[in-house]
Amino acid sequence: MADKISVLERYNRDHQHPVNKLTHAIGIPMIVVSLPLFFWNGKWAAVLFILGWIFQFVGHFFEGNPPSFFKNPVYLLIGPWWILKRLGRFLLGKPLK
Repeated sequence: MADKISVLERYNRDHQHPVNKLTHAIGIPMIVVSLPLFFWNGKWAAVLFILGWIFQFVGHFFEGNPPSFFKNPVYLLIGPWWILKRLGRFLLGKPLK
């Protein structure tokens, strides 16, 4: 039987390089903030959205793999969850996995 892992575990496995982790820690919040910002300031929202994605692709260049959402669009939702879990671990003083 095939090894089954959760989407979060798969996402974590696809994001191991320190540069990729850093660019995602910057880029994902930029993208998330840009979405509601479109209602108030479309220009700044577009800038944040585009720069956030640039950060993502730069990170994956260093990682040497394509973004996870190319495999499954569900990963577009997993990225913000991954960042929140890492932030929570950091704030609690636990090692970042």
